[in-house]
Amino acid sequence: MRAGTTLLRPHPRVSLLLHRRSAAVALVLLGILVAAVLTSACVGQTYIPPAQVWHTLRTGSGPYDLVVGELRVPRIAVGVLVGAALGLAGALVQTVTRNPLASPDVIGIGHGAAAATVLALATGVVSSPGALPVVSVLGGLVAAALVHVLAWRRGMQPSRFVLTGVGIGVALSAVVQLYLTDSELEAAEQVKLWLTGSLNGRGWAQAWPPAVVLGLSLPALVWASRALRSLALDPETAAGLGVRVDRARLGLTVLGVVLAATATGAAGPIGFVALTAPQLARRLTRTPQLPLLGAALTGAVVLVAADLVARTLLPPLEIPVGALTALVGGPYLLWLLGRRTATR
Repeated sequence: MRAGTTLLRPHPRVSLLLHRRSAAVALVLLGILVAAVLTSACVGQTYIPPAQVWHTLRTGSGPYDLVVGELRVPRIAVGVLVGAALGLAGALVQTVTRNPLASPDVIGIGHGAAAATVLALATGVVSSPGALPVVSVLGGLVAAALVHVLAWRRGMQPSRFVLTGVGIGVALSAVVQLYLTDSELEAAEQVKLWLTGSLNGRGWAQAWPPAVVLGLSLPALVWASRALRSLALDPETAAGLGVRVDRARLGLTVLGVVLAATATGAAGPIGFVALTAPQLARRLTRTPQLPLLGAALTGAVVLVAADLVARTLLPPLEIPVGALTALVGGPYLLWLLGRRTATR
């Protein structure tokens, strides 16, 4: 048993290893998330005292019911769910590829979800906002399957998988841009607004798909937490321990695709959250593998905090949260690239 871990036996036939630092970090992140949620519910063009926010949520009525109950709280809920889904998706994809530079929005999965959603919006096939996550999941799965088929050469090499995904992502981005140049102005503006990635105007219709997917994914995430420890080893060692490496990679990839694509359908393509959240969580917990709970909480904190800054920085203008995360995530990506180059 590693130092810093505690063996828990909630049942005679069940034993769990608890990493004490990871648990402490998760509690701190949860506290920060609660503080960010409360601040976001109170702060805006109209400041609402916390007591009034609580009264509105408890009674469902009052002078602030529209602002709190219909505008801010659903938006915050979408931010928490989307951020958690992106953090989890990033941790899964980075473990499969064994590359901290990989994330769903880098290797083509996010581009596939975005391209499918853009085409659905443009052609009018989907009229209900609640159906967009379904379209996004299908687009993400198709893109991931295409990357998997093209990258497979008697096995799955992580570097080839990443490069193939980048190429597929570029091609799908070109398809979206081609549509924008050849579409009517009104439709093109609607698509451009969605492509920036924003929580503005998001409501409960966009909150329930990621909530359902995250809930249904809990058993798979329990399995994934064990598979992550095996895949943290080199493929030969993992195979020697009886782990079916290719099958585990495929399962983790599908789970990551579904989470990332659902998040994209709910809020648009929000970049760099899936890239940065797992690495930040790993640095905080100091664990050998990427912590799933830490990545989910970090993603939720980053997105809720970024959205709060985006809508209060230049009032009454609201900056799309995707633009703000790209502004912060771009330098982080360059730093990570420089760090990896320097260590070689």
